[in-house]
Amino acid sequence: MSRKKDSHWQLEGVRVLVGRARHQAGVLSAELRKMGADVIEIPFIEIRKPRSFRPLDSALKNLSGYDWLILTSVNGVEAMWERIKERRIKKTSLKHLSVAAIGPATKKAIEKRGVKVDVVPKEYVAESVVRSLKKKVQGKRVLLVRAKVARDVIPRELRKAGAHVDVVEAYETVVPESSRRKLQAVLGNPKLRPDVVTFTSSSTVRNFVELLDSRKSKAHGRERPSHMGLDGIRMASIGPVTSATLREFGLPVDIKAKEFTIPGLVAAIAALHRDPLPREKRR
Repeated sequence: MSRKKDSHWQLEGVRVLVGRARHQAGVLSAELRKMGADVIEIPFIEIRKPRSFRPLDSALKNLSGYDWLILTSVNGVEAMWERIKERRIKKTSLKHLSVAAIGPATKKAIEKRGVKVDVVPKEYVAESVVRSLKKKVQGKRVLLVRAKVARDVIPRELRKAGAHVDVVEAYETVVPESSRRKLQAVLGNPKLRPDVVTFTSSSTVRNFVELLDSRKSKAHGRERPSHMGLDGIRMASIGPVTSATLREFGLPVDIKAKEFTIPGLVAAIAALHRDPLPREKRR
């Protein structure tokens, strides 16, 4: 059987730009390459330590005072456990906690550390976390560990449900300046220009726009890039929050994952590209 007829090669000849943080790009890139895609990796985000660990350290020192722990990303899990190790906090300090993870990847990262996960929402977005927990947290103390810049849906809505919520920052995401020239070079080279750009979070969208063009113009009260240079390139989104951010910046949502995970994103890209791309799109 030829590779083109093999379903495992349905992305053969399709160039996909992966913009995940450098240490996380491997999983998405590997899945795309398995299907024959030509993958270009340029990180749109860089993960850094917070300016101060004091709030996180204080929360970890007082874990006995919490009933629930909520983690919303693999980055948050890794950052928290690195600090647990650094501060020599015993794993038994977490045994009494009920734990919620925003999705299967976060759940897997938590369980890898030997901690049971009690709640994973049906949809891997903040709103679904709230729906899963709001009847369970009334009068409870909740610790939410997340990035420096994040949506306030979870703490706001859980407080409305009667929970006492503490939010601590475990890491922050920044724009990797070294990617600016690489991105502009790829978009300007017909031999490297991607057919699809993947977005796995709102941060990847915002940073992509900033890397693409630091000059922004105001339109309808929102910031939009002054020029795009993205004609013929499809934008692939992992979920509804990421899609909303793409639209906020005037970018289309051409591909949407049905399941808000990396496998779901790959499946959505593959579904759109089962038929060969028109020749002019490949140039």
